[in-house]
Parts: sequence; structure tokens; C-alpha cells
Amino acid sequence: MHTLRCLAILLLPLLALPAYADESLEQLVAAAPPGATVSVPAGVHAVHLKLEKPVTLVGEPGAILDGGGTGDVVRIGASNVTVRGLTLRHSGSDLTATNAGIFVERQTREVTLEDNRIEDSLFGIYLDGAANVRVAHNVIRGMRNLRVADRGDGIHLWNDTGCTIEGNDVAGSRDGIYVYVSSHNTIARNVVHDVRYGVHYMYSQDNLLLDNVSRGNLAGYALMSSHHLKVLGNSSEDEKSYGFLLNYIAHSEIAGNRIYRIKGQSDDAGGTIEGTEGKGLFVYLSQFNDFHDNLVADSQIGIHVTAGSENNRLWGNHFQDNRIQVKYVQNLAQEWSAHGRGNFWSDYLGWDLDADGVGDVPFRPNDGVDVLLWKYPSARNLMSSPAVLLLRYVQRAFPVFTPPSVQDSHPLMKASPATP
Repeated sequence: MHTLRCLAILLLPLLALPAYADESLEQLVAAAPPGATVSVPAGVHAVHLKLEKPVTLVGEPGAILDGGGTGDVVRIGASNVTVRGLTLRHSGSDLTATNAGIFVERQTREVTLEDNRIEDSLFGIYLDGAANVRVAHNVIRGMRNLRVADRGDGIHLWNDTGCTIEGNDVAGSRDGIYVYVSSHNTIARNVVHDVRYGVHYMYSQDNLLLDNVSRGNLAGYALMSSHHLKVLGNSSEDEKSYGFLLNYIAHSEIAGNRIYRIKGQSDDAGGTIEGTEGKGLFVYLSQFNDFHDNLVADSQIGIHVTAGSENNRLWGNHFQDNRIQVKYVQNLAQEWSAHGRGNFWSDYLGWDLDADGVGDVPFRPNDGVDVLLWKYPSARNLMSSPAVLLLRYVQRAFPVFTPPSVQDSHPLMKASPATP
């Protein structure tokens, strides 16, 4: 009996090892004719699989493709390929080589990647100049053991067109979804958390961002150097810096989005680090955009507009209980209403004598003292001084002394029914 017990103890580590599949997956794929469906049996397949003909790869329950920590786990070099229902893990960690769980090569068309789980991979899915790719309902987890700067993105688009990125759950990567030099794509109903930027755009035109969820990231949506974007119905919650950052964005529509609790970055004592206040909307050098029916609530700054951002139209937005509703640092007067409809401001103190739902007194969120404090933060020490109080009184009594700023001539008395 003692001998049997010792033998069982010796065998336990062997029984706990992964059950690596016996058959060669490469051989199964090589033997399959174009257009065939290859069923990947359960077990761990140590592979760097190259798909160079039209084929559908479907994982049975428990089927795992393991890259062993080098290269790409699956590399697709043909059109009309589908990869579905697999767990892929352990790509390489070489940023220069863009190691990925699934890498789709340029010139490929009509590729479908759905219902996969990609773990411990530098880039989860990398689309390198492909077209009409569908990436749907995948769970992607990056290499959390690496510094954020050394990680790849959950889903990376480079020079791609006609792609649909839908219903994916991404966490632990550098950026959740990164779209670079890619036009006519749809990014819809994805959930991104615990990354740097939830969705990051650079030099990409005519894209649709629809009903995505970003939460707990450094910033929700970093939209840069792009135009003709439709950013509709997305949400951003509990980000550290920005809900939506628009840097050099033009001719775009930002509508029906919901932004909550953008609190800024904290120091060790729990206070906000100077210059890192949380901003629901940060609009920088962006022009000819329409912002309407968005909700920005419970953030340190509702909207910050600066650096030559002009000719933007704002109406029907709901700014609720932000510590600073508007931070406007420009020497240009702007009207924030359209067609007789302004925005709802929770701190508006005007009245509506004709009961038409629009305030009778314009809303002016900032005065000259606000601008002075933003340009010279040390002047806060004078906030309660008689000179500052007198300056504010003069500006209210004689508006001619008020510097150019934002005015909403038709403030809404109630939040728009279209705003969540």
C-alpha cells in the first residue's frame, strides 16, 4: 500500500500537465481542399498556423492553439477564411514584428474572426491592409505582465477598409481598438476596459463608432487627425483623463453619447494632480463638428474647448453636475445653440416666463476671472479678495468688459428627451 501511495504522488504532476493533442493541426489544414471546414479537436495544439487558402477553422470545445511565446499563433494570408470558436494564447512579445494572436495579411478579403478567446498575446488581432474583415464577439486579453507602453493593441487596424469590429470584449492591452489610416469601417457595440485609450483613431475618415462602452481607462475615445466620423450612442465611464478627446477632428457628428464620472488623475494623497483634471469632452483644434444630445455628468470639467476650435455647433446637450461645466480658453465669442435650441445646464439660474421650455436669459458659463485663473493658476490665492469680487461685479453689470467667451442664448429648462 505504501508503494502504491508513493507511485500516485509521483504521477500527480504528470496528470496535471496540459493534454496536448496528438494529431498535427498543420497536417489537417494542409490536407483540406479550398473551401473546406476543418474541425480543431479538443486539446492544446502547439502551433504557428499559416492559413494560405480559403478555409473555415472551427474549434471543438476545449480546443486551444498555443504559440509558445513566439511569433503569431495564427497568420492569415488568403481571402475567404473564417476562424471561429477557438482559444488562442501565448503569441510572441516582439512589437517590431507585431506578434499577434491572429494576424491578417494585406490584400486579404472577406475574413471572419468570431467567437474566439485570445489570451496573453501582444496584439490580439492585427489587420494589416485587409478589406471587408468581420471581427465579432471575441474576448481579448493582452499581456498584463508588460508595461503598457510595451504592449500591443487589442484590435489593431492599419490601412483597412470596409471592416466591421462588433461585440468584442477587450482588456489588458495598450489601446483597446486602434484605427490607423483606415476608412469606411464600423466599430460597434464593443466593451473596452483596463487599457490606455478605449478607442483610438488616427488619420481615419468616414468611420462609424456606434454604441461602444469604455470604462476604467486612461481615456475613453481618443479621436485624432480624422474627419467625417459619426460617433453615436457610445458611453464612457470612470476614465482617468478624458471621456472624449477630439484633436484635429473636422466635419464629424458626436451625438447621443453618455459620459460619467471623469475624475482626473490622483496623487498619493488622493488629490487631483495639477493639469490632469478629468474632462468629459476635450475639444482641441477641431472645427465644423456637430455636438448634440450628449450627456456629460459628474465630472471635474464638462467640456474644455481650446486651441482654435471654432465653427462647431452644440445643441441639445445635457451638462449635469460637473464641477466646472465649461472651460473655454479662447479669445473668440461663440454661440452654443442652433435653430433656437440650446443645451441643458444644471447650474443655470435663469427663468422661463413664457413656459416654452427655453430660458429667457442667456447662459454664460465663464467670465474674465475664470479665464485669468486658467491662464495663471497661482491667482487662485486672490479668489476671495475685494479686487476679484469687484471685477466680477463690474463684468456682470457692464458686459462690455467681459472678454469674448461662450454664450448659450437658448438654454433648455429641462434635459432633452433624446438625452439618456
